Amino acid sequence: MTNYDLGDATRKKLMGVATPTIATALFKRGLRNQFIQDVRPLSAKKTNMVGQAFTLRYIPAREDLNTIEVFRDPNHPQRAAVEQCPQGSVLVMDSRKDARAASAGSILISRLQVRGVAGVVTDGGFRDSPEIANLTIHAYHNRPSAPTNLTHHQAYDINVPIGCGDVAVFPGDVLVGDNEGVMVIPAHLADEIADETVEMTAYEDFVTEQVMNGATIIGLYPATSEKPKIDFAAWRQKNGR
Repeated sequence: MTNYDLGDATRKKLMGVATPTIATALFKRGLRNQFIQDVRPLSAKKTNMVGQAFTLRYIPAREDLNTIEVFRDPNHPQRAAVEQCPQGSVLVMDSRKDARAASAGSILISRLQVRGVAGVVTDGGFRDSPEIANLTIHAYHNRPSAPTNLTHHQAYDINVPIGCGDVAVFPGDVLVGDNEGVMVIPAHLADEIADETVEMTAYEDFVTEQVMNGATIIGLYPATSEKPKIDFAAWRQKNGR
């Protein structure tokens, strides 16, 4: 758990940066394993997914405990997660990288959307994936999976530390998803990563413009000489960046 509260300013900054840029900023701090593996967006979105993690953990299903009757319990962890995930947060599911059964389907994801949840991520699969792809909520999974979660997954607890796609996710960590995938930012680093990646993004945009105009990357990317730094300062002033 964390007492960190994602502020509007940091959220807005992270909405404008790409996951590769975040990965580089985290790498500079010794964090090499923050990109959730084998998880992809169901559909491309025009904006980033940004929100703090609210987690759901699945364990392997045990047949005598995981019948269809479990859904009669209003406190069933899967149902509780859908109803308790805070507005603006991201529901992250630990499905043990097992897409043989669905982590959730379109009705539950629709409920999350209506409740104002920023996104949903699983290292398993979603059923009703065409319908989920057409929703406005950001959704990431491994691959489509029709069987009910009960066949392989037993929802066990919520808002605890989990693993998702080989990444440790703690409740309150900040997730950023774009059309490539999802990065996990430790909560205590979120504000400084946001500040740094905004600066990195500005320089990368400058570099891209220079390269498209014929410039060599030597000395420019990364900036290992003074001229690119001077040119960048002038570019920022001209472009209001």
